[in-house]
Amino acid sequence: MKPLFATSMLCLIFSMAFGQINRTEQKILERIDANYEESLSFLEKVVNINSGSLNIAGVQKVGKVFSEAFTDIGFQNTWVDLPAEMKRGGHLFSEFSEGKIKGKRLLLIGHLDTVFEEDSPFQTFRRSGDTLFGPGVADMKGGDVVILYALKALQEAGALKNAQIIVSLIGDEEKTGDPQEVSRKSLVDAAKRSDIALGFEGATGFNYATIARRGTASWSLETTGVRAHSAGVFRPNTGAGAIYEASRILTAFYEELQEEYLTYNPGLILGGSLVDVADDHSKGSAAGKTNVVSPYTFVKGDLRFLTPEQMENAKAKMEAIVSRHLPKTDATFTFEPGYPSMPPTAGNMAVLQKLSKVSVDLGQGEVLPFDPGRRGAGDISFVAAYVDALDGLGVEGEGAHTLSEWMDLKTFKSFTQRAALLIYRLIHEK
Repeated sequence: MKPLFATSMLCLIFSMAFGQINRTEQKILERIDANYEESLSFLEKVVNINSGSLNIAGVQKVGKVFSEAFTDIGFQNTWVDLPAEMKRGGHLFSEFSEGKIKGKRLLLIGHLDTVFEEDSPFQTFRRSGDTLFGPGVADMKGGDVVILYALKALQEAGALKNAQIIVSLIGDEEKTGDPQEVSRKSLVDAAKRSDIALGFEGATGFNYATIARRGTASWSLETTGVRAHSAGVFRPNTGAGAIYEASRILTAFYEELQEEYLTYNPGLILGGSLVDVADDHSKGSAAGKTNVVSPYTFVKGDLRFLTPEQMENAKAKMEAIVSRHLPKTDATFTFEPGYPSMPPTAGNMAVLQKLSKVSVDLGQGEVLPFDPGRRGAGDISFVAAYVDALDGLGVEGEGAHTLSEWMDLKTFKSFTQRAALLIYRLIHEK
């Protein structure tokens, strides 16, 4: 047992070095330190289990490892199977609920799957100094481990009283099962029982977090024209042809839809005398001659937006552009919503400010909102309509989705400290 003077001096040192850190928070930080090497071993273990989105057994195996770890700290686990026709592994939900809930009810979001399937050459964990390499080490098994070991520190410090916390580890984030209304129903249901959602996707810099993420949609364009000899192009009986009509529409998209946070990219175009498009619209073939006016063109693209209103306005403008038509041509426009957006809200900003206060108290500096124009879609967007939300609380690294994916070990403990104290303050917030 430490002498009273020594204990008092230790508290004083913590206070001077870290700012407004109370005794319980000091205990939480001590447990993070004590469990640090264990957390790295756990990360190595789960990274070395292949859990590509289509590897059902692998996703479930990683889920089992996490399930056992959450059981050890007092959480109750539920495995959510998805319909067999989706060909996905399912989701892990781990929940802690004890006593009369006094603070915020939290939903912590991660995912078990990676983009690296069983045939990928990138399969194993490797450490080189302060850099960890491996499939999903940053996106996002590192973030999942931050969740687990932040909660483990809270439990060991006796700081999980009168709290409700749901941990959602999704099994198909990288390749979402369709329909999304089914594959994300359990996540939305959990959000409806929560007040705040915290997402542990990869960090976007040590002093940034995400209060907004853009949503996605896809669109396709089919244009038709009169097939004729090229000598008659632009004449009354022939008109402009399908390729010119598609070109007109794409040029007008570019010229008339320029606004902040809105992007629209045609990723595939096929046009000519003979066009064959695959059923999934990801590839196809085309044939034509320079002396034949094209009768058909197909274009497939995506759209990214910050708010539902921005998506609807863009859709309406695109439909208006498509409807104009060059002579003797026609066009059909199809629009399909994908991931919803996570708009910036006052509630999201308030959660960021609480995270920033934690970071300042830890001596780690202020945390600022990250530019949503530089962030893709994520699972937290499915719940943003129901709760205040903050994302980007996971680990720092680069090369996500590449064979050189890596995680920065120097900041790993710092992110775990931030997460643990933010969770502690939220669940005890009056």
